This record gives sequence, structure tokens and C-alpha cells, in this order.
Amino acid sequence: MNIGLLDVDSKIPNLASMKISQYHKLNGDDVEFYMPLAHSLYDKIYASKIFKFSDGLDLQDDMIVGGTGIDLRITLPNEIDNMTPDYSLYNYPHNIGFAQRGCRFNCSFCVVPKKEGKPKSVNTIAELWTQRSSKFLVLLDNDFFGNPEWSDRIEEINDIGLTVNFSQGLNIRIISERQAQALASVKFSNINNTSKQVTFAWDQINDEKVIKRGYQRVVDSGIKPYQMQFYVLVGYDTTPEEDMHRVMMLKGWGCDPYVMPYNKSDQYQRKFARWVNSRTAFNACNFEEFK
Repeated sequence: MNIGLLDVDSKIPNLASMKISQYHKLNGDDVEFYMPLAHSLYDKIYASKIFKFSDGLDLQDDMIVGGTGIDLRITLPNEIDNMTPDYSLYNYPHNIGFAQRGCRFNCSFCVVPKKEGKPKSVNTIAELWTQRSSKFLVLLDNDFFGNPEWSDRIEEINDIGLTVNFSQGLNIRIISERQAQALASVKFSNINNTSKQVTFAWDQINDEKVIKRGYQRVVDSGIKPYQMQFYVLVGYDTTPEEDMHRVMMLKGWGCDPYVMPYNKSDQYQRKFARWVNSRTAFNACNFEEFK
């Protein structure tokens, strides 16, 4: 069969698409990224949409469509989900996957608990490290330290000598001293593996006290403030003044705030994110001057 794959909005190589590609290639099918002009030539077309806000203009009724941006209940069949990803689809030289699924919290702005439930271990690090020529792994875990086997995963990472990107961020609100020390023992990096950086989040203004406590534990473990990035959710239940308070406090600590707009169509949220996330602008002028 001729298989077309449409990746609507992934920021990194799409794990589901790579598993679908591997499944069909092992069954002797031809797989390529979907080309609209060749629509009638495909026997099957799969489409993945991660985000609700992306337009999805190329989606058609005869496609097999999934992803969080479509329906939380849609999952890959086990025979596909258990596949080793076909990294050649994206010419990606490293490794991507989940060691853990689920989350301990039930934040109203997040779909993870509804989609994945309580935290559970799903893969060892060795199972994710399939491209042995690379020692860089992007972990997609939404609650890494919520994994009941997190200490085993840390031990594996260190034993193999991998550099890891915790792409979804780590929960600094309840990080323990033991977990902070374990994190400091790991070679962590940003998503591009170009600098030593680990990401946390400060989503709600009322968490300031526990954020400060977690930050201090991480610093005490040996991680430097400039090695920390914080996702900062704006536009959900905070005021512009509270948004400014959080990003300026993080800047004062020496950390990198990274603003995540809840509503990307809102002009204030878009502009505020553009100012903060542009390091040059953020360090050179205030928000009023930027506007």
C-alpha cells in the first residue's frame, strides 16, 4: 500500500507518526509525508494534530486522524504503539519517547490526567535508547518524578551516560531534596542539545511559596539558576500584573522565563510572550517600550 503521513503541528519529530511509519514499512508498504496533490494515490492517510489551536486545514474526511488536538480518547493500536520509532522519517539522529505516562495533579488547564490517568512507568531508558549512535534522549514524560520507578530511570541514564532533555518540564513545586540531587547528577540539556538547561514551570500565582522552596532545593543540589528555564502560563487565571511579577522574579533569580499563552489569539498574550521569549528584547527594554 501507499501510505501518507500528515504531521499537522508537531514541534519535534512526531512519535506516533514514526511508529505508524515503522509498522507499515515492516509490512512492506511505501510510506511518505502526505502531499495534497497526491491525495488520490494513497491507500491510507494518517494525520496527527497535537494542539487545539492549530488550523488543521489539510485534514480530510477520509484520513485516519488522531492526537490530543482532535480527541483525547483516540490511541494507537497496541501493535503500532509497541513499534520502535522510524527515525528515518524525519532524518532525526537522536532518541525520543516516554518512560512515564500520567500525572499526579489535576490542573484544570491541562489534559494529561484526563488522557493518561495516574502516573505509571511505561518504558525503561534502555528500551527508548534505540539509536545507539546517539547518547541524546528527549523524554516526553509529563511528570517524570511522579513515575514510581523514577530512581531506576535516573540510574539507567547515568549508567549509560545519556544526555537527557525533559521536554515537558519538571514539577518544581513538590521536588524533594533527594530528587533535586538526582536531577543534578544527570547530564541534562535543552531540546536542541546545545546548552545545559532544565525546564520547570510556574503556572499559577498562588504557587509562589512552593516554587521558591523548590527553587532553593534545586540550587542547593548544585544546579545554577542560569541553567533553569521556567514555563510561565499566562492568560488562564492570572492578571497582567501577576504575569509580570512572575517573569521579573524569575529574571531576578537568574533563570530564563518562557511564556506560554493560554489563548494565542489574544493580542496581549501574544505580545507579552514575544517580549519575554526574545532574550534580546527582554533584557534590553521593558514591556511598554517593546509594545
